[in-house]
Amino acid sequence: MAKDLNKVQLTGRLGRDPETRYTNQGNAVTQFTVASNRRWRTADGQEHEDTEWFNIVAWNKLAEICQQYLRKGSRVYIEGRLQTRSWDDEQTGQKRYKTEVIASDMIMLDTRSSANGDSDVDIAYDQDIDVPPARAAAPTARRAAPAEAPAGARSAARSTNGPAPTRRPGPVTAIEDDEDLPF
Repeated sequence: MAKDLNKVQLTGRLGRDPETRYTNQGNAVTQFTVASNRRWRTADGQEHEDTEWFNIVAWNKLAEICQQYLRKGSRVYIEGRLQTRSWDDEQTGQKRYKTEVIASDMIMLDTRSSANGDSDVDIAYDQDIDVPPARAAAPTARRAAPAEAPAGARSAARSTNGPAPTRRPGPVTAIEDDEDLPF
């Protein structure tokens, strides 16, 4: 039997600050909207832009992280599934529908700068993988001012104006000697 798929991936900016509430069982649920823009050019060369709004719902730990770190205008990546709810409107008697993205993953795409010029790392949360609380708090801890380097320790090629560059792993290099290849 074939497996069905209900998966949404989108990037955009928050249209409002997240709103969090708690269920009777104590589960956090956070709701917010994300605007995703699409640009295209017609055959005659005119540029058009369209904005699609998505209602996002996050639960439990992801809900708390969204509430803590996201603000109106934040750029995010959201992954989840579509869910449509229906209810009877008491005022009009009509059946109402609302389609929402139930978020399972969130990645902050904005980088924020602290007072000393260090940039925070992006925070990602995968609902399927339990992230220890210490990792979620790591960006705040990294804002401490760096220790002063001893005199002469700085390279003459590096500018002393501004923060030191962030060290990232380098690219994987190709093997140059054919004798080490097993074929």
